[in-house]
Amino acid sequence: MSTLSLTPSRIEVMNFIGKDIESDITNYLNPIEENWQASELLPLTSDATFVEDLKSIQEMAQNHSYDLMAVLVADTITEEALPTYETWLAGLTGVDQYNNNVWMKWLRSWTAEENRHGDALNRYLYLCGRIDMRAFEASTQYLISEGFDNGAGSDPYRNFIYTSFQEMATNISHRRVATFAKQDGNNLLSKLCGLVAADEARHAKAYKSFVKRILEIDANELMLAFEDMMRKKIVMPAQCIKELGGTTNLYSNFSMAAQRLGVYTSMDYVDLIKNLLSDWDIENVRNLQENGEKARDFLMNLPIRLARIAERAKPSDEVFRFSWIRA
Repeated sequence: MSTLSLTPSRIEVMNFIGKDIESDITNYLNPIEENWQASELLPLTSDATFVEDLKSIQEMAQNHSYDLMAVLVADTITEEALPTYETWLAGLTGVDQYNNNVWMKWLRSWTAEENRHGDALNRYLYLCGRIDMRAFEASTQYLISEGFDNGAGSDPYRNFIYTSFQEMATNISHRRVATFAKQDGNNLLSKLCGLVAADEARHAKAYKSFVKRILEIDANELMLAFEDMMRKKIVMPAQCIKELGGTTNLYSNFSMAAQRLGVYTSMDYVDLIKNLLSDWDIENVRNLQENGEKARDFLMNLPIRLARIAERAKPSDEVFRFSWIRA
C-alpha cells in the first residue's frame, strides 16, 4: 500500500515510482553491444559489393507506390526530429537532467535507441535513388526548428499517456510499411522497418508500464489526465511538417497517403485507445472521485463514438505530389 497521500504531487509520484523503475529499465532496453546498427543493415562504400548492392537497392525501390514512398519519407522525418522529443521530455516534472536521476537515465537510453531509426531510414532514402535529399533534409530541419506542442505541457502523466499512444502508433506504421515492402519484394527495407517497429513496441511497453504504476498511486489524477489527452486528441509529431519554401499543412496529405494504403487509419486510432483502456484496466480502476468516475465513463464510451466517425471517413483518392519524391 502506498505511503503517499491521497492527492500526491507529480514530483512525489515521479520520485516514488522512480525507485521501482530503475531496476525495470533494462527490461525495455537492449544492451548497446547487442543492438542492431544501420551499418549492419545497409551497404558501406568500403564493401567490395557496394556498387552491386546499390544497384539492387535502387531497382527494388522502383517497385514501391508513390504513396508508400511518401509515407516512408514522412516516417523518416518524424524519426529524425528526435532532438525535439528529448528536449520536451527532459523538461517534465520529475525529470532531473542536471543530477541525472533515473528518469533522465531512461530518457537518454531511450533516445540512444531511437536515434538509430533516423540514421538507418535516412541512409536507405539516400541510397534508394528516388528521393530529393535536399528537400527531405529541409523538411527535417523545419520540423526540428519549429518543434510541436502535444498538449501535455510538463505534466508527466499526460506525457506518458501521449508517449504510450505515440510509440504504439509508430509501431503500427513501421510494421505495415515493412509488410508492404516485403510484398513488393524488398526484403531489405522490410527488415529495416521491422526492426524499427520492434523497438517502438518495446518502448511502448515501457511507457505503458510507467502509467500503470501511476494508476496504482494516483488513480484519480491519472484518469483526469487521460480524459484530457483524449479530448484534445493525440497529435502526431509530424503535425507541422512542411516542405522547402515553407509550404504548410502537409500532414493531412501524408495522412491521406497512409490511410489510402492502410498503413495508419482512423480506425487504428480507435484501436489504440481500446488497447490502452484494456492494458491499464481502466474499467476496473478503484478509489476514484466523482470527477474521476465521469472521466472514466467518457473514456470507456469514447471508442464506440470515434468508431462511428471513422467508419464514415473516406480518404481522398487524389495523390498529392511531394517535393521529396523524384518519381
